[in-house]
Amino acid sequence: MSSRMPRIIILFASYGDGHYRASQAIEACLRARGINEVILLDLMAKSHPLLNEFTKFVYMHSYKSLAPVYGWLYNSTKELQPGDPLHSLLHSLGIRKLHQIIEQFEPDMVIHTFPQLTMPRLLKKTGKSIPLINIITDFDLHGRWIHPDVDRYYVATEDLKEQIESRGIPAKHIQVTGIPIRSNFSEAVQEPILRDSPDTADPTDSLNYLYSGKRTVLLMAGAYGVMHDILNICERLLREENIQVIAVCGRNSGLYNGLRVAMGSHPDLYLYGYVNHVATLMRASDCIVTKPGGLTLAEALECRLPMFLYRPVPGQELNNAKYLQDKGIARITNSHRQLTEEILSLLHDEDQLTLVRRKIDELRRPKAAELIVNDILSFWHDTTIHQEEYSVIL
Repeated sequence: MSSRMPRIIILFASYGDGHYRASQAIEACLRARGINEVILLDLMAKSHPLLNEFTKFVYMHSYKSLAPVYGWLYNSTKELQPGDPLHSLLHSLGIRKLHQIIEQFEPDMVIHTFPQLTMPRLLKKTGKSIPLINIITDFDLHGRWIHPDVDRYYVATEDLKEQIESRGIPAKHIQVTGIPIRSNFSEAVQEPILRDSPDTADPTDSLNYLYSGKRTVLLMAGAYGVMHDILNICERLLREENIQVIAVCGRNSGLYNGLRVAMGSHPDLYLYGYVNHVATLMRASDCIVTKPGGLTLAEALECRLPMFLYRPVPGQELNNAKYLQDKGIARITNSHRQLTEEILSLLHDEDQLTLVRRKIDELRRPKAAELIVNDILSFWHDTTIHQEEYSVIL
């Protein structure tokens, strides 16, 4: 039997940061297992750069004037079936570039963290046989993820598994693992040093001096800082003597600078732009206000954070939000007044906080990336044995 490690391509897309973060989590686990021939490929950016920039522009504006249109398009195509004209069109994009890369790299496996399933069509065209893996990065299922030629599906919940089964995919092809996130969300980390007096540090510099006697609210505006009403939310929360706020503005320098001018001197505001130490911020917090992207929700679940999902965009984010609200671990709000009232109500009710965290524990799936990689490698090992036995017979 061959002891060669597999060569793997991970296909993602750069609409927000979530699909890329999931890809990075899987890549890191693979490399930790000694698998170094791994390529992360943003196929749309590589094959159709102008179209990619246009669709990213539309994605960003879905949070503004195009939100109803985006939601209608997403929900009206949720039941897409393989073979439908639109399904075939969407999954033909980038096929020529992908063919070139497949010929050059000769992968043993292709993993999707975004539902651009060009590979089944390419395999049919070329006659190649390469195992295909889908890692679904939301708590909601869209028809673009489903194709009978995909060998393995990894999903966040039992409910998603049942939905995929209802689309005709055998249960043995679907594993409930959770959504893959970076290992530092699962590792034991050093807790921030909690301060007992207000004159020990500049709170905008670091988290090393949080007040030990205050509840901490984490505001995550998203990678591009698109959340609305951040200033109003901060002002209301910081009227409370027992509340401190960590505000992360992402790549929105205008939001960051506006908050710094308006409230930067407030002793209980910890202000950040784009950060890489999200796990530290989450573990320092008692709850999170965020847009409901699948990866951020999975990270918050891992850190056992009650979630407040503010004005979710119609489409997968609203559907994610509704699912977690139905599970009792998130609350959807659509005005900053309602949001701050609900945050304060929960943080002042210890029994309710305990109940929400208990429900979070029922849904969270620790170390999802490790579970996925272990199963992928076991599947590849079994497939390789089968292929070698078949070759001997021939």
